[in-house]
Amino acid sequence: MASNSIKLGKLKKRSEFLYVRDGHYQARPSVVIQMRAQPDRADTINVGFTATKKIGNAVVRNRCKRRLRELARDFLPIHGKPGHDYVFIARATTAQAEWGTLQKDVEKALLRLKG
Repeated sequence: MASNSIKLGKLKKRSEFLYVRDGHYQARPSVVIQMRAQPDRADTINVGFTATKKIGNAVVRNRCKRRLRELARDFLPIHGKPGHDYVFIARATTAQAEWGTLQKDVEKALLRLKG
């Protein structure tokens, strides 16, 4: 499903996550996606993933992030805007959600953000 025309980068520093926080967001039952324009990088999409301790223990948080990473690889090249940064935030239902439901939530959120 993914196309290789757009390069996906990683958000690593706390300051990068905080920068994206002040942009647009879409909340769905199983995921929250934040997006903000990054004028420095017009040809790449940077993405980060987070899951708070409220979600569960390390095993649960890592499972949530793995699921979100897979969805980002599938949908960001198609529905993401080049030159923007994205943060995927896991919710309490992310770990147990049906795969199809999670896919729909991510796709709908990205389409709304694409505007």
